[in-house]
Amino acid sequence: MTAANTNVIEAGTDSKKAGRYVYVSAIVLLCAWVIVPLYFLLINTLSSPETVNAYPKSFFPEFDLGSLTFFANFAGILTALKNSILVAAMTMIMSIAIGAPAGYALSRFEFRGKELFRLLILLTRAFPLPLLALPLAVMFIRTGIDDTVFGLALVHTTLAIPFAVLITFSLFSGIPLELEEAAWTLGCTRLTAFTKVILPLVLPGITASAIFAFVISWNEVFAAAVLTIENRTLTAFLLQNLDTSPLHLKFAGGFILVVPALIFIFAVRKYLFAMWGIANR
Repeated sequence: MTAANTNVIEAGTDSKKAGRYVYVSAIVLLCAWVIVPLYFLLINTLSSPETVNAYPKSFFPEFDLGSLTFFANFAGILTALKNSILVAAMTMIMSIAIGAPAGYALSRFEFRGKELFRLLILLTRAFPLPLLALPLAVMFIRTGIDDTVFGLALVHTTLAIPFAVLITFSLFSGIPLELEEAAWTLGCTRLTAFTKVILPLVLPGITASAIFAFVISWNEVFAAAVLTIENRTLTAFLLQNLDTSPLHLKFAGGFILVVPALIFIFAVRKYLFAMWGIANR
């Protein structure tokens, strides 16, 4: 082996090591970017109000429930929390009830304007919500659903439907049509073939899509702040009291907002992996 070939091999080895180092460093920085704020949020939530407002800050929690107790006893918090749960649950149900049939139709039927329809679904996310706030408020006042949980759930559903349609479309597209055709030859109708053959295969993905819709509604703040006054969700309530609320209430509220999303994602992690497998077959 010549010296030139040896130099080339060594250069290639060094470049691989450098690339691996950059890759590992990027992963570490990304994990730190996500985990460190959550850790400090946890520390301040599980510390007493006096510790949260004191300096310097501690890097370890006291496991004191004073901040959470203050949060739970704060006037209007429990009502706002209940509203957030109701709105997110209604959004999850309606987005899947509308998005899943639309995704199935897009994957199984050919019709004029199909690609344009898919493009229009994406374009619905191109309109910023602040631009639609005033027309929505006027329409909701005229129809009598302003400042209601159902009216806010409708807005959140329109935000979640594009994702539900596109996710379920990819899921149904990953299921061969021959499976349904085989069920038809065995006496199943299109409905029974769907419920007995297709639905069990895509249920993990639909579950993940429903969780995604729940998280979208749970974290949304602009529509909740504009379209509600008495029936505010937790995000809108915390935003309303952001300037006047104490620091430990802010940390406890942020913790309560983050925890449900983390719990839901952890609970359905195997369904998320299953969805990925189905979507890439």
